[in-house]
Amino acid sequence: MHILASVRVALGALKVNKLRSILTMLGIIIGVAAVIAMLAVGSGATARIQEQIRSIGSNIIIVLSGSTTSGGIRLGTGSVLTLTEEDARAIASECAAVALVAPSSRGTAQVVFGNTNWSSVIQGTTPEFLEIRDYSVLSGQSFTWQDVDGATKVALLGQTVVDNLFGGTDPVGQIVRIKKVPFTVVGVLSPKGQSPGGQDQDDIVLIPLSTAKKKVLGVSQANARSVGVIMVQARGPAVMKEAEEQMTALLRQRHRLQPGQENDFNIRNLSEVFAAQEASAQVMSILLGAIASVSLLVGGIGIMNIMLVSVTERTREIGLRLAVGARTRDILTQFLVEAVTLSLIGGMIGIAFGVGASTLISYFAQWSTLISGSSILMAFTFAAMTGVFFGYYPARKAAFLDPIEALRYE
Repeated sequence: MHILASVRVALGALKVNKLRSILTMLGIIIGVAAVIAMLAVGSGATARIQEQIRSIGSNIIIVLSGSTTSGGIRLGTGSVLTLTEEDARAIASECAAVALVAPSSRGTAQVVFGNTNWSSVIQGTTPEFLEIRDYSVLSGQSFTWQDVDGATKVALLGQTVVDNLFGGTDPVGQIVRIKKVPFTVVGVLSPKGQSPGGQDQDDIVLIPLSTAKKKVLGVSQANARSVGVIMVQARGPAVMKEAEEQMTALLRQRHRLQPGQENDFNIRNLSEVFAAQEASAQVMSILLGAIASVSLLVGGIGIMNIMLVSVTERTREIGLRLAVGARTRDILTQFLVEAVTLSLIGGMIGIAFGVGASTLISYFAQWSTLISGSSILMAFTFAAMTGVFFGYYPARKAAFLDPIEALRYE
């Protein structure tokens, strides 16, 4: 029997028992819809993490000041400022795997404009910081090395600070006060959103490093050239580890640390942290898809059950077909096509429900979802394979019936 003829016979058989066919397809519909929706949720979470990672910047390594021990108590990282601006310059000039370096000092202060104020992070740094962290200037301009050398009172504002202080007013050229020190707003940073850790990256004020130390955050009594953090960008992802090793060796030499002595600084490779978070999201996506696939398995069992019932009901019809010359493979093809048709129709309806469910989840639960063509194709292929796998046994049973016994069946 030709495949098209088999499809027509299969559709005719399904129309005879419409309600039973719909109930049989229900398991496939739910399974396909669940797979698409769960994969969309998992893919959305992965895409969101990737977006946040890109917002941090690429190939970033953070060098932090070390800890100190007081009265037998070991204090945390950054409890003593062991890094200096000279360390940053040495890293930039002597570490071949390093592309950009930006020393930074960080604190929190109240920013005032007119009769409004907002508490924000004050970051004193150099112009390279913007390139390392992939910040761009939405309006106005960035500060320069001339501003750093001259301790100029200029500031770049993040979007959160602008929204809370200025509303709809253009802040460029306006005067804000940080710890009662007047600063001229020279630019507004483009929005970056939340970091992978949940911090608002737009709640920030960037000012020249020298200005921050002399007029806002203060300087260390032990060393006026000290900084809390050095932001580093490696020349590429392949040399991240090499850059770490070069910086470690250089800083140990500059800080005169003896062999076996602990580092008085900490180096953190953000790429490794972000890769772990991304891998976790991908594992969660696979897990959600696997759980949803159980519904397809249940739907396949339902198809096998109904096809076995159909074979029993149509035993005399099968015997008659065999008696008038139908071959074994014709009967096998007929029932197999019927099972696959059930699966494919259920799969198409399930795709529509899955896309709709993903949209509703995104709208009502405020979760990021991402529907990919590969997930739809995978769910549809899985549905077709389910029809073939669970329809084969009933089809084979029908094909190998004894024609005489089948005609005698009551």
